[in-house]
Amino acid sequence: MISIVCVYNKKNILNEYLIKSLEIQTYSDYELILLDNRRNKYKSAATALNVGGKRSKGEWIMFVHQDIKFEKPTVLSDIVEILSSNSRKQEAIFGVAGRDPKKGVLTNITHGYPPVRAGEENVKNDVIEVQTVDECLFIIPRSLFEKLRFDETTIDGWHLYAVDYCLEAYEKFRAKSYVMGIEGIYHKSSGSLDESYFKILRKVSNKHKKIKRIYTTMGTWPTNTIVLRSKIFLLKMKVKLRQIYKKIIFNWR
Repeated sequence: MISIVCVYNKKNILNEYLIKSLEIQTYSDYELILLDNRRNKYKSAATALNVGGKRSKGEWIMFVHQDIKFEKPTVLSDIVEILSSNSRKQEAIFGVAGRDPKKGVLTNITHGYPPVRAGEENVKNDVIEVQTVDECLFIIPRSLFEKLRFDETTIDGWHLYAVDYCLEAYEKFRAKSYVMGIEGIYHKSSGSLDESYFKILRKVSNKHKKIKRIYTTMGTWPTNTIVLRSKIFLLKMKVKLRQIYKKIIFNWR
């Protein structure tokens, strides 16, 4: 059995995307654990997912966003088939998106409206090894979760919890991370680089100083404090200049 854990803050989005798409799945041997955060009961993803993980009973625990949609009725069965065929990777983490240092973001999912490919490179094999996987959907074996929980001190918000988990799991247990070549998954959100992201990024970077670079779907981040600060500053300036440019164009028209 696979446990599906989802923290939600918008019931209509949850019902329209995740719930409705689960109802059409041909694979039914799963339990759904929903964590209602409409009143901000949970202050961070790490706290919420630790609660959900502890409640779960499945051999595998899937952590998934509320706005994920399985567009094909065989998505769950395809995922379970990959997990089963890679049973030799007993303590491995599986996701649907990750970054390759040379090829960029590896994924088969689509996002946004109208839907477009979320990455630069499709995953043609059943799995491809990466450093970390994206938070939108990732799967941890129960045996690993029982030894390693999400870090509620470092992850005090809603970003980079899968990234931090992948890095720590490899550091402590040599547990590798893989992107699955699954078709038929849509993610409504495209992600964003805001101040809360950068705040947690600094903490994750400081925690994993032994690694020179952290590869995430949102970018490649140096762990050197000065270099990271410079990169974040330049990114913020780029965003501001883009906003100014849009205002100028709008006023000119």
